Amino acid sequence: MKNLRIPLLVVVLGAVQVFSGDWPEFRGPTGQGHASESRLPLQWSKDQNVAWKQTVPGTGWSSPVIVDGKVFLTTAVSAGKENPSLRTLCFDARTGKSLWDTEVFTSSETQTGSLHNKNSYASPTPLVHQGRIYVHFGHHGTACIDLKGKVLWRNNTMKYSPVHGSGASPAWCDGKIVFSVDGASEPFVVALEAKTGAVAWKVPRESNAKKKFSFVTPLVIEVDGKKQIITPGSGVVSALDPKDGREIWRVTYGEGYSVVPRPVFGHGLLFIATGFDRPTVIAIRADGKGDVTQTHIAWTLTKGAPNTPSLLLSGKELFMVSDGGIASCVDAVSGQVHWQERVGGNHSASPLLAGDRIYLQSEEGVGTVIKASKTFETLATNNLEERSLASSAASDGALFIRTAEHLYRLTEKTK
Repeated sequence: MKNLRIPLLVVVLGAVQVFSGDWPEFRGPTGQGHASESRLPLQWSKDQNVAWKQTVPGTGWSSPVIVDGKVFLTTAVSAGKENPSLRTLCFDARTGKSLWDTEVFTSSETQTGSLHNKNSYASPTPLVHQGRIYVHFGHHGTACIDLKGKVLWRNNTMKYSPVHGSGASPAWCDGKIVFSVDGASEPFVVALEAKTGAVAWKVPRESNAKKKFSFVTPLVIEVDGKKQIITPGSGVVSALDPKDGREIWRVTYGEGYSVVPRPVFGHGLLFIATGFDRPTVIAIRADGKGDVTQTHIAWTLTKGAPNTPSLLLSGKELFMVSDGGIASCVDAVSGQVHWQERVGGNHSASPLLAGDRIYLQSEEGVGTVIKASKTFETLATNNLEERSLASSAASDGALFIRTAEHLYRLTEKTK
């Protein structure tokens, strides 16, 4: 094990200034799956502790975001084999009432294509910042909408050939919307001006991996007072300068491809997963320059590593759940495994931390709550009996879960 040198200042930057209880982007206010409150329900079913259940039109696996008492989702609506109409939906977070439904890209502007059975035409999660909603539909385009549903700008100039569809959500950094574009060939990372949608910078992702496609949402961090945009892709993770996209450092990991988990950051370490065919979790010191593959990897873990769900850092412990339902707790600094236990089911959704509880949601619709502890303990097992791939969101004491057909608000009912 290499000695760890912790930078003087290491910060994970949340995307936006938020109201108390807002969940404005994929994985919440910090982009790392942490809820700001601990009073979420412990038990639920399709009939128990359901404050409301709303039918969601079309299909999509974007995760819900909640800002100022409103829930936002994207969806794709089509009849049969018609090209999809790509839409943004808004619901009242308290009542579930549909407030508006805005078409962002019409069926005449889109096209059907090859999709993985765990993907959709509306998989990237919206990002909300200062009264604007930024929605991304992969190669079909990106748009900005106000809170009343009016489209302010669109950009559908990012043409590329996707594989299995799109999945990377946008991240906010210094007035820009940043996202990864990792398709069949010539992958790149791009930043759009948030005010206009114009391209601020676009940089190629240099990777030797044979399979170029991946689906990772970037994470913005701060090291020694300077921001970095962390962008994993096939075979490589890079830290980019927000000003111009210049690469600060990189770590390579061979042929790892179809990378999905969003990175997490803490203790001076960046934690990533490397994708198919042999997923590995890597802990990287984030204070390097250039290619630091040989010098800045603190530890690696292969057993129990996820292909799809993101990691979760709670204090000094790093938690994860594999696609096949093996949950793990690891010492974040040393990589020592505290426990690995089967929780069951298949998992795509990223875990959520609320207080000392971790919420896991399986593809089969089963929500397992475990204790965020170095000792394994299952607190509850809850079944909505609907397919569920989207990551959960938390706001105002409620858990929001998107299933194949519905959006749920789950709350602990008071007597």
